[in-house]
Amino acid sequence: MPSEAVTGEDPFNQEPVSILRQPKAVWATAGASVVAFMGIGLVDPILPSIAKGLEATPSQVSLLFTSYFLITAVAMLVTGFVSSRIGGRKTLLAGLALVVVFAALSGTSSSVGELVGFRAGWGLGNALFVSTALAVIVGAAAGGSSAAILLYESALGLGMACGPLLGALLGDASWRYPFFGTAALMAIGFVCITAFLKEQPKPARKTSLLDPVKALGHGGLASVAASAFFYNYAFFTILAFTPFVLNMTPYKSGAVFFAWGLLLAVFSVLVAPRLQQRFGSLKVLGASLVLLAADLVVLGYGSHTTAIVCTIVSGALIGMNNTVYTELALGVSDAPRPVASAGYNFVRWFAAAAAPYLAPKIEEWSNIHIPFVVAAVASVLGAIVVWIRRSALTHEAEELEPKHATEDGVTVFAN
Repeated sequence: MPSEAVTGEDPFNQEPVSILRQPKAVWATAGASVVAFMGIGLVDPILPSIAKGLEATPSQVSLLFTSYFLITAVAMLVTGFVSSRIGGRKTLLAGLALVVVFAALSGTSSSVGELVGFRAGWGLGNALFVSTALAVIVGAAAGGSSAAILLYESALGLGMACGPLLGALLGDASWRYPFFGTAALMAIGFVCITAFLKEQPKPARKTSLLDPVKALGHGGLASVAASAFFYNYAFFTILAFTPFVLNMTPYKSGAVFFAWGLLLAVFSVLVAPRLQQRFGSLKVLGASLVLLAADLVVLGYGSHTTAIVCTIVSGALIGMNNTVYTELALGVSDAPRPVASAGYNFVRWFAAAAAPYLAPKIEEWSNIHIPFVVAAVASVLGAIVVWIRRSALTHEAEELEPKHATEDGVTVFAN
């Protein structure tokens, strides 16, 4: 693949970027995408409040992430299958409808078990929506695919930043309100997409359930997925376990993760592409993973103030990693981009499901520092995989030709 495929430039076309001049359908989908990504970090500031309100332990409450991402991982095998048969618009609406229903039900939960179950249903709806949104935006956007992708990544960053803030603002009154708020916002997104988005043509080739698994037989894609698996364990240790360590009010915790999300957005959209152009993707990724490991160790052993600073700083490193992993996953394989993306996400989301459950358990078995040490080791292992496979990853990436961002009519998003 030409070098721009792994340096952050748009490998799909070089049309002028016009991110603001977009049809209503694009803004409707992008707006709903912001809310969808808000749902990931929404519960962060209210985890202690949920634990108190439902008389649950940290490890039990952390299952909110585990059930959500476990279902998301499995759903990656289903989303392409569904979208290639019923079309992007109907897939988006089905995902939004599921999120509205299960987010509202989450707010009515009377036990942590009910809440964990409802979050699983929410994860299925979010997987259907998120896995299709980029393809829809690219298909409807003006200004070329580069403008569409930038708009989508901006929505991701804004959602990750605003999720904790919304959770804090509504959760200060009751831990139930953020769930009802999300349901209301997604219902608005459902109405907007119904009104403004027309159905797009279905792809000529239908995606099978096993296509993503078969794609992992490619050594380059398998290596990227394995590295991302370790990285995501570190990522979601920070996202799901740190709120218990900081033990702050919803407002203060929301402010911390809002700053974290802002750095994630800025470094993902603006900084990472520039560093890739100058140093190359593999060097940027390896260095960022090692720095993330160091940040985790300091977070685990530092003072309360140090832990807050390290949590915020981790957003910058996570933003860079997300961007580089996305491009590697989509560029290194000879499989269609949506299939490669689904296989990659299928592997890495299992780590996102494992970390929120294991981190509190590790604390119970040892002490509060060790979960961060384990996460740091995972981040280093991710860097080691990249280093060991660096020649194959670079060679394979250079050999491939660019493919269209919406091949087979489904998403290429890998974050």
